[in-house]
Amino acid sequence: MPAIVSGLPEFLLYFATAVGLVALYLVIYSLATAHNELALIRQNVMSAALALGLSLIGFALPLSSAIVHAKAVTDVLAWGLVALVVQILIYWLVRLVVPNLSQRIASDELAAALFLGAASLAGGIINAASMTY
Repeated sequence: MPAIVSGLPEFLLYFATAVGLVALYLVIYSLATAHNELALIRQNVMSAALALGLSLIGFALPLSSAIVHAKAVTDVLAWGLVALVVQILIYWLVRLVVPNLSQRIASDELAAALFLGAASLAGGIINAASMTY
């Protein structure tokens, strides 16, 4: 059997796990923030899309690292949850530095959204690099 076909079940397992973790991340992140990102995005609020999009990349980077280095899908689950917590902590830390962060994002202030997104991305990069197995 070709290698691509023999590896398909593992691919599907890891991919489905990652998609599930991304969905969980989006739900928990939306609950943790003081603004509703998806509702704002539906209203074409660019700052919400920027902040959430970069945050999602900041989550996906360590999740990708976990998949590459995992010995089992449980490693991906554990490190995915760590990445989720890190991103929530970054949001709360940025809220300390940027007054009225959520209101500013909801008002489509790009500076606040870009800073949150950059912090989320930087945190995700550091998180991915810090994962040891």
